Amino acid sequence: MRRRTAGLRRPAGLPRFARLRRIGLPYLLLLPALLLELLVHLAPMVIGIVMSFKELTQLYIGNWGAAPWKALGNYRISVDLDAPVGAALLHSFLVTCAFSVLAVGLCWLIGTAAAIFLQENFKGRGLLRAVFLTPYALPIYAAVITWAFLFQRDNGLVNHVLHDQLHLTDGRPFWLLGDNSFVALVVVAVWKTWPFAFLVVMAALQNIPKDLYEAAALDGAGIRQQIRRITLPALRPINQVLVLVLFLWTFNDFNTPYVLFGKAAPEAADLISLHIYQSSFVTWNFGTGSAMSVLLLLFLLLVTAGYLLATSRGRKHADG
Repeated sequence: MRRRTAGLRRPAGLPRFARLRRIGLPYLLLLPALLLELLVHLAPMVIGIVMSFKELTQLYIGNWGAAPWKALGNYRISVDLDAPVGAALLHSFLVTCAFSVLAVGLCWLIGTAAAIFLQENFKGRGLLRAVFLTPYALPIYAAVITWAFLFQRDNGLVNHVLHDQLHLTDGRPFWLLGDNSFVALVVVAVWKTWPFAFLVVMAALQNIPKDLYEAAALDGAGIRQQIRRITLPALRPINQVLVLVLFLWTFNDFNTPYVLFGKAAPEAADLISLHIYQSSFVTWNFGTGSAMSVLLLLFLLLVTAGYLLATSRGRKHADG
């Protein structure tokens, strides 16, 4: 019996091989996605960083590897605030910051208010939810082109309502030119983005027990106190992620200004994404445009890291 049992024993290395196979299988399954991620995102990012150190102009488009090495020259030009390029980049950066703060704040406010309003059951709530989500479901190009027609000075619906119907303006303002272009850009960005905030907050509200609201109502708490004491604290973890995602989307938004204004946006609506596009594909100075893109990436990384650090500390302080 001992000989038969000894003959049926497994090799000593087999359990170790099985353990390695069990551990390595998830990584093997993730390998195709990782390779695609490297191909689609990381490889162009590395190429863009290399281009930022070269004097890459229209003369070297056919063979950009032969462009002269410029080291930090493109970065010096981009951050030189006394020069036209640096001053224009700073102005675009400030416009983008103001645009992002307004758009993100309004998207969060409108989305949260709409989600709280639709939390209660009433007739037609499902239809109203579908209507609220319509801007998010529409293709962005079709939606922005429609808004471009609405903002037309002579034939647009906006001027027809404000000037002809309500008589709120002295004349027909230009919405796609001058300072009003910033207002038009914020309106379009908020209109197409706030349903995402509404969808996220509405899903988060489903996890709040209704017993808390019933107990608060029995204690005499009104709607405002319930929102302040129950709803907003419960939504804090979701809002922290939501605000960060909205900020990154809005700060990098290229489609909205490009479709709304074309290749050359007005000075009041010159977002940094479109400004980098103009510096790269209009003036054919890809080296400077790549340096601006790298600076934008570093800024967003710093903002994201600082925001996550601040929110994590605030969460630990609240839990403590």
